[in-house]
Amino acid sequence: MSTCLQPGTLVISLDFELHWGIRDKCPPDGAYIANIRGVRTAIPAMLALFERYQVAATWATVGLLFARNREEQLAFSPAIRPQYANSRMNPYLEPVGRNEDDDPLHFGHSLLCRIAETPRQEIASHTFCHYFCLEEGQTNEAFRADLDAAQRIARETMGIQLRSLAFPRNQFRPEYLLALAETGFTNFRGNQAGFFYKPNDYARQTSSWMRAGRFIDAYIPVSASSLVPWSVVRNHPHGLADVRASRFLRPYQPRLSSIDHTLRVARMKNEMRQAAREGCLYHLWWHPHNFGRHTGESLQILEDLLREYGDLRDRFGFVSLTVAEAAQFANDGVGGLAA
Repeated sequence: MSTCLQPGTLVISLDFELHWGIRDKCPPDGAYIANIRGVRTAIPAMLALFERYQVAATWATVGLLFARNREEQLAFSPAIRPQYANSRMNPYLEPVGRNEDDDPLHFGHSLLCRIAETPRQEIASHTFCHYFCLEEGQTNEAFRADLDAAQRIARETMGIQLRSLAFPRNQFRPEYLLALAETGFTNFRGNQAGFFYKPNDYARQTSSWMRAGRFIDAYIPVSASSLVPWSVVRNHPHGLADVRASRFLRPYQPRLSSIDHTLRVARMKNEMRQAAREGCLYHLWWHPHNFGRHTGESLQILEDLLREYGDLRDRFGFVSLTVAEAAQFANDGVGGLAA
C-alpha cells in the first residue's frame, strides 16, 4: 500500500541563473554561451506552454538577475561574502556590463517581469550570488547575508517576498536551514533520493562515475523511487518544508534522439501516472539554459509531458502546484490546489 497522501501533484521548478550559474566552468566566450543566449527565446516559449496547459512553475532565480543595472547589483550585494578557496568560484570577481541591454548574460530583470506577468508562476530564490554551500571558504554567516540580500533585491525591485529556495548545484546543507527560516523562507527543494544525488561539492558531483550513474538513471531505474510522499515534504526543522526533487528534465540531445522517447520520456510519463494514481508529488526541475540550444526539440519533449499532465488531471484529478503552494498544502492542508 502506498504511504502517499492525496492529492497527486506535479511540481515544476527551474533554476534561472544565466551566466552566474556556470561562470566558474564556462567563460563568456565559451562554447556553452550559445545556450545562455538562447534563454531569451526559451523562457517566453516555456511560459506560453505553461499558460496553455494551465501549469504552475517555480523560477528559482539568482538574486543578481533582479538588478536593472550594475549600480543596483553593487548596492544590494552583501558586505559579508564567501571567500572560496577556489577563486574561480567567486562571483564578485565577475566583470559585468552596465545593464541588460549591454550585458544580457548577467542581467535578467525583463525576463523576470515576463515571468511575473504569466499566471501560476512563482518567482523564488537560487540565492543572491549562486552561493555554493559545500565549497571550502564559505560560512553560515556569509550564507545568511546572501539570503538577506536576495530578499532585499526581490522586495525592492519587484515587490516580491521570496518563499522558496533551490540550493545552487543542489549543495544542500541541513545546518543552514535555520538561516533560511530566519530570512523569511518557508521551504526548499531537497535533493532527489538515491546515492547519485547526494549533496556533494562540485568535484565529487562531477566525477565520471557519479555523472554516469545519474545519466543511466534517467533511462533505466537504478536509484530510489522518484515519487515524493507528502509525509516527506512536511515537518522539517524550523517549520520548513522540503519539496524534494524527483527528476531532472534533460534537454534534447541529437545523439540520443532514437532512445529519448522510448526510454527517458516514457519513464517520466510512467512516473507521473504512478504519482497521480497513488497521490504522491512528482517534481521535475531543469535550467532554462538547458533549452537554450535545440530549443524546439526540447520544447516538444516538455509539451509531450504537459499533455500527459492534462490527461492525468482529467482522469485522476492530478494537480499542478508551485513549490510554495505544495509546501503550504503539506504543512497546512490548504494552499490553493488548482487543476
